[in-house]
Amino acid sequence: MNTKIAFFDIDGTLTSEVDGTLPDSAVMAIRKARTAGNLMFINTGRCFQNVEPRFLEIGFDGIVCGCGTNIYYHGKELLHVFQRHERVMEILNQARLTGVDILFESKTEVIFDLSRGLKSPAAKKLYQEFKSLHYDMSHALEAEDYTCDKFVIWYENGRQRADFCGVSDKYFQCIDRGNNFLEFVPHGYSKATGIQYLVDAFKLNPDDAYAFGDSNNDLPMLEYVKNSIAMGNSEPASLKEQVSYVTDNAGSDGIAKALKHFHFI
Repeated sequence: MNTKIAFFDIDGTLTSEVDGTLPDSAVMAIRKARTAGNLMFINTGRCFQNVEPRFLEIGFDGIVCGCGTNIYYHGKELLHVFQRHERVMEILNQARLTGVDILFESKTEVIFDLSRGLKSPAAKKLYQEFKSLHYDMSHALEAEDYTCDKFVIWYENGRQRADFCGVSDKYFQCIDRGNNFLEFVPHGYSKATGIQYLVDAFKLNPDDAYAFGDSNNDLPMLEYVKNSIAMGNSEPASLKEQVSYVTDNAGSDGIAKALKHFHFI
């Protein structure tokens, strides 16, 4: 039997779309699929520091973090692509010139630019969530040792977005997450390149790769694999028209049902 490899987004895919909890059925199905000899990986836009212990405790073989910029297998780092300080400063200066709220992410920390305060209610909410989790966000962005892996912004209008992207587009792909929220990943890296890296590393048949997702930032990996699975709760709903299989909602045993459908368990 060929070894199959599966990749799972986190939010709304592994976690319930209702309350963010991990369905027991998903945990047990993933563990059972691994016991059967399959490889199971998280594939997330989150950087490593933001992958909570509850996800690691499921028992995955590894993690593709930061939209393909940081890859781990059995705790060993296989790949890390980061942005040097000079580029971070170029992006930071443009964020300040255009007045967008910006959050830089790396494998070790998250840092907001608070020099002018945060305008977006969503940015303010996320900042408070990180504070409540006791994240150390004290590293000065201007410090010469500061680097990042990727970043996100919140903007107010189309002109502001266009002005910011006039600089960022040289180096980064922009992923529109909706609600005036944009995610930026270095050109040449995505959830799809993370899959390709591991399929090549394990010398697997690409047809034996499976991807599970629920949102637009999952599109690169869903389009890359032959076996693409959208959760029933996917947003936008049009995502379901671009995959090979639609399973149930994450909170209604969608992962377990799909793994059973594709004979992982």
